[in-house]
Amino acid sequence: MALQCGIVGLPNVGKSTLFNALTAAKALAANYPFATKEPNLGVITVPDPRLDELARIVKPQRVVPTTIEILDIAGLIKGAAKGEGLGNQFLGNIRNVDAIIHVVRCFQDDNVIHVDGSVDPVRDKEVIDYELLLKDLETVEKRLAKAQKESKGGDKVALRRKEILEALKAHLEAGKPARSFDTQDKDDAKALVKELCLLTTKPVLYVCNVDEASVKSGNEFVEALAGAIKDEQAEMLIVSAAIEADIAQMEDPAERREFLEMMELEEPGVNRLIRSAYKLLDLITYFTAGEKEVRAWTVRKNTPAPQAAGVIHSDFEKGFIRAEVIKYHDFVTLGSEAACREAGKLSTEGKDYIVQDGDIMHFLFNV
Repeated sequence: MALQCGIVGLPNVGKSTLFNALTAAKALAANYPFATKEPNLGVITVPDPRLDELARIVKPQRVVPTTIEILDIAGLIKGAAKGEGLGNQFLGNIRNVDAIIHVVRCFQDDNVIHVDGSVDPVRDKEVIDYELLLKDLETVEKRLAKAQKESKGGDKVALRRKEILEALKAHLEAGKPARSFDTQDKDDAKALVKELCLLTTKPVLYVCNVDEASVKSGNEFVEALAGAIKDEQAEMLIVSAAIEADIAQMEDPAERREFLEMMELEEPGVNRLIRSAYKLLDLITYFTAGEKEVRAWTVRKNTPAPQAAGVIHSDFEKGFIRAEVIKYHDFVTLGSEAACREAGKLSTEGKDYIVQDGDIMHFLFNV
């Protein structure tokens, strides 16, 4: 499932440094705007201790974690919606991702140039928000002009479409992202907004890039940003890209553990970031566990069993008969599939079963 999160932000906020730590790729992380002129794509392993525990019990020949894709996108500046800087390229790249990781600078450092001359995370956030809103407003206005022409004959569907677009236009003009536009119990509005593919409908995770001293408790910049996004449907995470870069360079696991202990951190911040990105994409994990392979598989929440089976192979979905399901807790507690069968902890589920996070599954099919 090639779902992507795009890392965005103003130039010099730490996007590429963070991307490097996430992927161990060699994206250029230089101290000047547009160091990353072409988007860099990394495939990121999703850390999941449940997979390690299953592997410990089953002792398979190989272990395969699940992954997501991370796209590092060039920095944006004011006027991007009108083509300034790398605006058109930026907006085109962001349109193609499923969710946004918005890195915001929350540290002071005179040696790192800020494109606007001072550190102000709320202003920086608003610069990008404004450019995305402008582009969405342009999209909505074009569609509204078409709807106004179509509704002149009195067609009810066209009139309703015009009404929705007018409300959406007003919502955007008020500086609110399309993802907060009320479509609850309005299937036609929900369908139209989805059809428009607006940039501000994408879920957002704000990553506060802080200095070493602020990585555990935050700082005044983090507090200001938290206040600015409190009414948004968005998540926020505190990370130090500089610390993550140091950790990424340590090949010895013991050295990493010692460094984390010294920094009083339980785990690298990139682990939290990856899990947050996974959650942002509305994904869950199910497992298959056998002697040959223990593997994590990615599906969206509320996926029925046949479609989950199709992630493994299309034939599994086409010829789906049933699924045998063991809950992770039961498998770990009892220690094997055979013990779960004997204890009545293996259930047989049909086509209507909705896969749950952590399910251990075996599919029966016939094609």
